[in-house]
Amino acid sequence: MATRFPETPYTARREALATYFDSTARQAWIDLTSDAKVSGIRATVRAGREEMRQTLLSWLPHDLRRTRLLDAGCGTGALSVAAACRGADVLGVDVAGGLVEVARERAPGFTGHGRIDWRAGDMLDPAFGRFDHVVAMDSLIHYSPDDLVDAVEELTQRSSRSVLFTFAPHTKLLGAMHTLGKAFPKSDRSPAIVPVPESDLRSRLARIEGWAIGRTRLVSSGFYKSQALEMVKHG
Repeated sequence: MATRFPETPYTARREALATYFDSTARQAWIDLTSDAKVSGIRATVRAGREEMRQTLLSWLPHDLRRTRLLDAGCGTGALSVAAACRGADVLGVDVAGGLVEVARERAPGFTGHGRIDWRAGDMLDPAFGRFDHVVAMDSLIHYSPDDLVDAVEELTQRSSRSVLFTFAPHTKLLGAMHTLGKAFPKSDRSPAIVPVPESDLRSRLARIEGWAIGRTRLVSSGFYKSQALEMVKHG
């Protein structure tokens, strides 16, 4: 009989996200990450995500040959493909297996130096090994501040150069929306985005030994608001 590990807030949230993105939101996410016509609101989200993706890619070395990169929460794979086109050996992983299948279908292969290994699973799985760089674009925004910081710390332990991730910056509006969302039954809402105060996040990340906080950038496009943060390995 397989060992059953106790459920934690992180694993419970992870499974809820997998279910949501593989069922309720699957088609909407496929449309959002394609050239399909979408509503005005979703168009602002699409534009914001593109700007964020380009920001994170610009923080990586231009030449990614002989570099192993983890795309933690790869979704339908746009960032993985861009990194592989620059020569990276990419592991694209997402809890939503259906989205990983879409990513695999959209990226049939590469003729250059890069390659992509698509996997459905937990971005924190130690079995994936070590990396030069880790990118977690909008894949930690649904977790509590405690789980977000713990996840970033785990990812730093598996990276030799940098960990780039995004978080939802706390504002009065986002805070009110998060509080209001808790009042509705779980079946009636998508997984909430959890806003995090930047000052608190920086204070906690500064305690990670051997790492320093680098660049940051807020991207705001209509209904899309996300902030990128860079963690850099000392030495």
